[in-house]
Amino acid sequence: MAGELCVNRLSYLSYGHQDYAMPAFAAADGTELAYHVVGEGEPLLVLPGGPMRASAYLGDLGGLSSRRRLVMLDLRGTGDSGIPADPATYRVDRQVADVEAFREHLGLDRVDMLAHSAGGDLAILHAARHPRRIRTLTLITARARALGVDFTEEHRREGAALRTAEPWFKTAWDAYEAVRASSATDADWDAIAPFFYGRWDAAAQAHAAADVEQSNYGAADIYASDGAFAPATARDAIAALDARVLVLAGELDSGPLPRVAATVARLFPKAELAVQAGAGHFPWLDDPFRFSGTVETFLRG
Repeated sequence: MAGELCVNRLSYLSYGHQDYAMPAFAAADGTELAYHVVGEGEPLLVLPGGPMRASAYLGDLGGLSSRRRLVMLDLRGTGDSGIPADPATYRVDRQVADVEAFREHLGLDRVDMLAHSAGGDLAILHAARHPRRIRTLTLITARARALGVDFTEEHRREGAALRTAEPWFKTAWDAYEAVRASSATDADWDAIAPFFYGRWDAAAQAHAAADVEQSNYGAADIYASDGAFAPATARDAIAALDARVLVLAGELDSGPLPRVAATVARLFPKAELAVQAGAGHFPWLDDPFRFSGTVETFLRG
């Protein structure tokens, strides 16, 4: 029924002596796509970033699940979703059909959608292709390559300069230089993780440590490959979007910097910008109460 979350097909995972139902649906090419439902209230469709990281890293978005029902999609080839027969379907523009099938599966005419990081490109492309299906769009520290806006090496350095007083800075910066020189080891990749968090505490360290097991790096290489974006076309479509949009940036994030996020916000007719103080790329970890309150206030209009 319209407006209700429904399950057409269920896959079952067994843990110990209990069985847990995992809702799933079939994409147009037959790939089984799983999603996870957390919380109560009006549904909020959530697209993860990474790119191609399982939705588990989002947790309950800083307690936002106490205000909204989070319906979090595992993109094809990630988390509990199936691996497609054709790896070319990992390209972000080809996953727009998955998002639309997700909406149809849930029986929702218009949706509130939230996307994080690289998931921003997917959400923007979906909104450009299906503008009448979007009621609100919330972009959290999101990329906007779909609109021709991206962060640069200079942006990364500008963001890093904000962290020079941190005790981990020297080690992280040296590792970042190794990454830039294409000579990074696994240890170097681990060492740059603090740049992505407002606070490099135990919660952030555990969150960063889960990245490898939650990510499909092969699919990530295809996600934004040649042909994925046509910025002029997407900008024309977005210029007519009637939906309200929230662009939320982290004060300490470099991808995107707050001023770059402001550029993205100006491309939408009905957008507002929020910059969360002290936050990095995962603002719901840095200040859960502020993050969930900002998003819910926007969704209430």
